[in-house]
Amino acid sequence: MLAHAATGKLFNIPTILTTSAQQGPNGPLPKEILEMYPDAPLIKRQGEVDAWDNADFRAAVRATNKTQVIMAGIVTDVCKSFLQHKAPPLPQQHRQTLTLRHGTTFLALSLRAEGYSVWANVEASGTTTALIRDVSNSRMQAAGVQLVSLFSIVCDLMRDWRAKIGSEQVLPWLDQYYPVYGDLARAHAGAVENGTIIPGEAGLI
Repeated sequence: MLAHAATGKLFNIPTILTTSAQQGPNGPLPKEILEMYPDAPLIKRQGEVDAWDNADFRAAVRATNKTQVIMAGIVTDVCKSFLQHKAPPLPQQHRQTLTLRHGTTFLALSLRAEGYSVWANVEASGTTTALIRDVSNSRMQAAGVQLVSLFSIVCDLMRDWRAKIGSEQVLPWLDQYYPVYGDLARAHAGAVENGTIIPGEAGLI
C-alpha cells in the first residue's frame, strides 16, 4: 500500500485519499500515507462503503479532469474491484487520479459504470481467502477493470527508461519499494564498475 501511494509522488499523479468511517472500525489511513500527501484531498466519508456514493468524492475525482483511475484498497472484495482485460497502455495525457482507500471492488465497479478506465493494483489489497480474492478479481475483470501488479503500473507510467521520469528517478524508487529489482540493478552496476565476470557468469550472457 505504501509503495502504491509512493507511485503517485514519483509520477506526479493527482491523488485522492478517502476513508469510509474515520471514527468507526476501519479508522483513518496510515499516517505514512497522510504524511506523504499533506495537501491531497482527503474525503472523510460518513459511512458510505462505496466511495462513489459520496458527493465530495465524486466531485474530487471529476475535478482531476482525467479518464483513468489507478486504485488500491485494503480489502479486495469490498473496497476494491477492477475491470478490463487488455486495456491500452496508460497514455500520459490521460493519466488519472491515484486513489487510496479502505476497499476496492465497489468503487472500481462504480467507476467503470461511469465510463472510467480503471487499473487495480492487485498487490495493494488483500482479503481473507484465496477463493474470495479470485471471485472478487473475476468480478472486476468481468466489468472491465484492468488487474495489474505494482511493477506493471510503474513501467506503464514510465514507458521508457530514457524518459523524463526514467531510470534516474525510477531505479532509486524501485530500490526502496521493489527491492528485488534494486538488488538486480546494484549487482549490474557493481559488475560494470569492477569490469569483472566470475567463472560461470560468462555463459549467462
